[in-house]
Amino acid sequence: MYCTKFSKQLALVLCSMALFACKPASDVETKNDGKTLAEVNGTKITVKDFNAEVENLPPYIRPMAQTPEGKKELLESMVVRELVLEQAKKDGIDKSKEVVTRLEDLKKRVVVEAFVRKKIEQDIKISDDEMKKFYDQNKDKFKSGEQVKASHILVKSESSAQDILSQLKKGASFEELARKNSADASAAKGGDLGWFSKGTMVPEFDKVAFGLKDGELSNVVKTPYGFHIIKVTGKRAAGVRSFDEVKDQIKAAMMPAKQQEVLQQLKESLKKNAKISIKEDVLNEVGGSPAEKAPVPAAPSK
Repeated sequence: MYCTKFSKQLALVLCSMALFACKPASDVETKNDGKTLAEVNGTKITVKDFNAEVENLPPYIRPMAQTPEGKKELLESMVVRELVLEQAKKDGIDKSKEVVTRLEDLKKRVVVEAFVRKKIEQDIKISDDEMKKFYDQNKDKFKSGEQVKASHILVKSESSAQDILSQLKKGASFEELARKNSADASAAKGGDLGWFSKGTMVPEFDKVAFGLKDGELSNVVKTPYGFHIIKVTGKRAAGVRSFDEVKDQIKAAMMPAKQQEVLQQLKESLKKNAKISIKEDVLNEVGGSPAEKAPVPAAPSK
């Protein structure tokens, strides 16, 4: 759950990130990707462009950028960027030596990053046996208290929440209403918040969620974030989580070590058949003139 009102500082951060983001867009496409969100002097900003900007934002800002206010702020920053880019081209900045040099450097970095990412995706293999061994050796790490899995729909007014609750009681799809109405990032997942333990959510939400039965729907719940309708979709008793429950968590925990292993193998393989000459004397001069030799202490007098 996230506060949907942006401060001026947060809006500035969003604008800054949108101006300088460079993460590659996802290959996953949706039916809305080609739709135009805005036009700036004939240049179109599409849904796909917007979604790529959202992916470029830091994780702590991304959910806020998916609220109605956040979307407007982010789209505004994209419009401003197009205007800046257009003026910069008119001024010949895109042809300047500094920009051309930096673009060449950026191209090298992007190519290297894409190659390494592809190698990692191809070569990393974590078997079920490896994960099971990790689980058996670290069971104490997978203990947790009582947990619930829940979905919610968050709206700003109690009247809106009551109207949605009425539709749900008549058989409307919770997931569809969440996608259409919910004011936080979980809307994209049909309101799904995943599994969480007691104390994770704000007290008002926490108390209701843990008081519901599996599959049960709450009445309207008021919290500092707005008005919620909660649906519990799973329950777990306190204890050690089963291997199947934590399998994805184990894979994520093992991934960094596997990545380092693949990178080390790649580095050794590339260097094995390459001709490499390191100029140590030149390297020592990098960063300034060579350090002066320390004075030789005078021999002690006899």
